[in-house]
Amino acid sequence: MNVQKIVESSKDNSVRMQEVNASERLCSSGTNPSCAIIIDTSKSYQKFLGFGGALTESAGYVLSLLPKEKKQEVLSSYFAPTESGGNNYTFARTHLNSCDFSLGNWACVEEKDETLSSFSMEKPDLYLTPLMQDAQKAKGSPLSILLSPWSPPAWMKDNGEMNHGGHLLSQYRELWAAYFVRYIQELKKRNLETAFVTVQNEAAANQPWDSCLWSAKEEGLFAAENLGPALERAKLKAGILVWDHNRDLLAERFEESMSVPGGDKYIAGAAYHWYSGDQYENVKSVSRKFPDRQLIFTEGCVEGGPRNGAWFTGERYAHNIINDLNSGATGWIDWNIALNMEGGPNHVGNNCDAPVLVDTKEGTLHYQSSFYAIGHFSRYILPESRRVELSMTPYMTPATVDGRMGNTMEATAFIRPDKKPVIVISNRTEADMVYDLSIAGASSVRYKAPPRSIQTLCF
Repeated sequence: MNVQKIVESSKDNSVRMQEVNASERLCSSGTNPSCAIIIDTSKSYQKFLGFGGALTESAGYVLSLLPKEKKQEVLSSYFAPTESGGNNYTFARTHLNSCDFSLGNWACVEEKDETLSSFSMEKPDLYLTPLMQDAQKAKGSPLSILLSPWSPPAWMKDNGEMNHGGHLLSQYRELWAAYFVRYIQELKKRNLETAFVTVQNEAAANQPWDSCLWSAKEEGLFAAENLGPALERAKLKAGILVWDHNRDLLAERFEESMSVPGGDKYIAGAAYHWYSGDQYENVKSVSRKFPDRQLIFTEGCVEGGPRNGAWFTGERYAHNIINDLNSGATGWIDWNIALNMEGGPNHVGNNCDAPVLVDTKEGTLHYQSSFYAIGHFSRYILPESRRVELSMTPYMTPATVDGRMGNTMEATAFIRPDKKPVIVISNRTEADMVYDLSIAGASSVRYKAPPRSIQTLCF
């Protein structure tokens, strides 16, 4: 077993994504291990599409206040390839019409217009599409856009406003599908390709911001009868994802949407968020029952405002990414790539944390532990990598309250397209975690992960 290098970040070390020689983390055979990690490369699972982040109007606005070179630094840090020092993001999620992380409510067709002749890209072209184009330049290759609506225009809804839930009026289903098509075509004119669309962001949430309610059956019917055929007629290949909400109802909602006539033809998969808790069994259930469908995590953030300098935020990301990947996720997309020091702007005050916080007055950038936590995965688990079997046998862990490992030590393993394995390990205890590692039947080697650390092992 040849571990080429270990990339490491830890709470007690100010250096992030530090490369250390594997020999520096070797432990003597006399050291008591906390667990054994066994990788079986003969058992493989889902093929992974890649990682990404959200390009919102708020992120675009905040970055527009920076000097050009600082804005470029942020975009390169996310979207540039690994060899150029970036997080190698493949995806960018963005919103159709406004979302809560916009400067206000807006739509591309503000007033009632059933011909869509007044369709305008004025708002998106102010902060959104330039940000997407700049991110694509930083990547140096085509970026896969995932497009999600928070609300149709107010005049298409039964409550007459974009906020506070409401429903799409049934007579506008065809027109709303045409609206999707028009927006995707406008992005295409700007050299931006839409890989996926979701029917609705948080389809069961009645929010004080931009929102719209859909049942699982309604989502399935809209995909099968309206949106799918409209994309097909326009020769657009964007895959349709349903749900785009929390893990709690993921399995039952997806199954119900897929059960409608035509659902199997037009629904490419499901999207989901983390705000209802772990519930990874629901992710696993969908991946097992529908192995030919995409299962993409499309949004997660630490709510309640920014946590500048906190370490737990990165640990939360690592915990979620490891468990989502081990449960069958085929893509993983973070929320806002950048916000200001107040965690906004957000037009209803729903401020949150972001992996990069921007001091717009000083023109300075604050990279959070979450940025590096994602990088431990996204820089090394490349698109087209395939997850392989990882089993972990826990022993006694002296640094935990009850002496049991629980989810304080977690790991995932992939085989990259270049046939090289990569393993990411998270240690959330306050002490060195010693582990025996073996891969593909080779004899085990004993390593340690420092307290409160994330390690990526490259072979």
